[in-house]
Order: sequence, then C-alpha cells, then structure tokens
Amino acid sequence: MSLRLRLIVLIAMVLAASLSVGGVVASLNASRSVQTELKSALLVARQMIASGTALLESSADPKRDLEHLIAAFKGNRHIRVRLTGDAEAVAAPPAEQAAIGDVPAWFIRLIGVPAERAQIPVTVHGRDFGTVVIETDPHNEILEIWDKFADALLVLALFSGATMVLVYFFIGRALRPLERMAAALARIGAGDYGVRLSGRLPPELSKLRDSFNRMAGQLADMDAENRRLNEQLLTLQEDERGDIARDLHDEIGPFLFAINVDAANIARRIKEGRTEQIPDQLASISEAVGHVQKQVRAMLGRLRPIGLAEFGLAEAIGNLTDFWHRRYPGIRYTVEAADEIDGFGGVIESAIYRIVQECLSNAVRHGRPQAIAVSVRLERRTDMDEAVVRVADDGRGMPDSAGPGYGLIGMGERVKAMGGTLAIASEPGQGTVVTAVIPLPGGQRLARLEQVGAP
Repeated sequence: MSLRLRLIVLIAMVLAASLSVGGVVASLNASRSVQTELKSALLVARQMIASGTALLESSADPKRDLEHLIAAFKGNRHIRVRLTGDAEAVAAPPAEQAAIGDVPAWFIRLIGVPAERAQIPVTVHGRDFGTVVIETDPHNEILEIWDKFADALLVLALFSGATMVLVYFFIGRALRPLERMAAALARIGAGDYGVRLSGRLPPELSKLRDSFNRMAGQLADMDAENRRLNEQLLTLQEDERGDIARDLHDEIGPFLFAINVDAANIARRIKEGRTEQIPDQLASISEAVGHVQKQVRAMLGRLRPIGLAEFGLAEAIGNLTDFWHRRYPGIRYTVEAADEIDGFGGVIESAIYRIVQECLSNAVRHGRPQAIAVSVRLERRTDMDEAVVRVADDGRGMPDSAGPGYGLIGMGERVKAMGGTLAIASEPGQGTVVTAVIPLPGGQRLARLEQVGAP
C-alpha cells in the first residue's frame, strides 16, 4: 500500500473513531434530553388535569367540561390523554414524519426512553366520571433528534469526502519532490553525479534537498579524484614498468650476455682440451650471477618490501630502522608498535611500510637528526577504528621556502586514496613530524615500546 493510501486510511479511521465516540456521547445526551422533556410534559399535564377537575365541582355540565379539558391536549407533541369510563375521549399527539427516511429501530433502542403513564380518577359530587389516563409519547421527540442526527451525519459525510479528496491531492503534491529525489538517486546509482535538485520546497524537504545536493557534489568530487588517481596510478605503473625494463636492459642484460659468453667459452675450451682458463671463467660467471641476484633483490624490494609478507609489518619496520642504524649509528631510533598490527591487511600494511620508509629516508638524508621516533598505534572510534602512523625527528626541519617533495606528495595521495589523512608539521630547527591516519575495519590493542640503537 502506498504512503498516500496509508495516510488516507489513517485519517478515515480517526474520523470513524471520532464519529463513534461522538455518537455515543450524543445518544447519551439525547436520551437524557428526551427523558427530561417527557417528564416535564407529564408533570404539566397532571397539573392541568388536576386544576381542570377541581373546577368541575362548580360546573353546570361536568361531563361536557371534562371532554373540553381532554380536547385541550390535542396538538401536544409529547402527551396522549385518554378518558375512560361512560364517556370516552382521546387527545393523541400528531404523528410527525422524518425529513430523511423513517427512524430506524436501532436508533429508537439507542435512545431507550420508555413511555410513562399517570391515572387521575374524576369524581364530582360523589359521581364517578371515569379516569383520565396520561401517557408520554417519545416518538416525536426521538424523530426530532433523528432529523438533527441525520443532518449532522450528512454534513460530516460531505466534509469527510471533501477532506479525503483534498488530502489525496495534497499528499500527492507533497510527495512529488520525493519522487523526483528517488529518480535523482537512481541516476546517482547509475553513475550520473551531476544531477541536482532545485525548486521551492517546505523547510523540512528543503533541508533534505540541500543535503542531497551536497552529497551529489561530494560524490562528483570523489569521482573526479578517483579518476585522477586512477590516471596517476596508470602513469606510475607505466613509469615503474619502464624503470624495471631499463634495469633489466642496463643492469641484468649485460651480465646475462656475459654469462652466456663465458659458458660458450668454457664449452669451446673443453672441446679443444684447454681447461687451464676454465676456473677463471667460472669465477666470472659466479660474479655475474651474484650481481644479477643483487639487482633482482633490489627490484623486488621496490615491488614488494622484503620481509613484509614473510615476517609481518612490525618486523619489516624493525628491519628498516636496522638498515638505517647500520649506516647512521649516531641516531637513536625508537619504535612503538601495536602487538597485532600484522592483522591490518596486506594493502594497509604495505601503505604503512611505505610511509615509514619514506619518512626515515627523508629524515636521515635531509634532517640530520639525533633521534627518530616511529609509532604505529590504534585509535578506537565509535564507527571505525584507525591506524595512526607517526614519524618524528628532531632534525633541521623543512625550510619555509621548501615544499613537500615527490615522495611526500605520493605518500599523501596514497593515504588519501585509502580514505585517510596525512599531516606534516615542520619548522626550521624544530624537526619534522609526519602523521598519517588510515581507517581500519577493526581494532587492535597497543603493545610494547622498544629501543633500537643508541647514540
């Protein structure tokens, strides 16, 4: 069932409940009103009969005057007066007709006012002239209430019908912006982030429209940024492939050619029986193979950090600090890591490793620090945990005129592509602090603090 029909059904139920409660209250009031009216009419009739019969004591013709007294009640809407005895006379109320149909039996039962009767014997000078019977007749009073009730019911039915029609069209008009928004969401789902909503709306829907437009704008910006990052990624991939191809051609290719030449010379000398130079050529082959292995390890190190997959992120970061400690033993290296940072996932671990690698390289090559502190910790949030990577040194800092290099720019784009943020704080003579925050699907607990190296 649509929202429009649900609202109409709800309004109809409220009107029906209101009508039921109002009908019950009206019937109770009507019953009391009819009962009060009939009692008053009965009391007045009894007083009139009592006064009239008292005057018969001085009447020349009591029978005639008694009949006139009974006839005086003709036209009374609520009282039926009847004289019983030798001379009978009846004064009945007029039978009125309902304006809208006959009074239903259920309505008469709902009012529920029974007829009342009173009897007054008439005796004049010891002579019995019969008995005057007075009866209340609620028909006309109930008929009057039924006419009022039917009129009110008709007005209410017309009002309810008009209300339903107005509500139907008004809700349809009010829901039209939501239909446009649903169509716009479908377009966004199809990848069209340029769609926007416009037009005058109520305050509640205008806030929703503004939020939708902001969301669409942010999605458009994110889509443009993703396209730019994808293009840059493709460019970097091509550059990296070019570097690998150049290294293979310039570094490995000549040594493979030399190995091939040495192997051919060895085969020729063996065939010719000259074996005295074979050991020198074998040594040359071994030297060439060693150089090739060294170059291959360097290339693999660029493609995938050595030790990261085998020993985990914490061990790989430790190997980085050991690498620089052997070359710069005068720097104190401090590493603070979480016990379970190796469970962050391959992509996140690789990003953290590259961040630490770039920061350590920049610090020892340009900062001339005395101490470098590396921290990889977990910060819990209500919706998602975050890995916080912080590398701080006490070196010379970055000059005011110097901007971030290609390494820091690439690092920032790597973090941004993962939904994180990168902050660089540096002042001349005050050192440099690089902080990267990367969202995580789950949390880890912090662990120990260990010292690596000493000044």
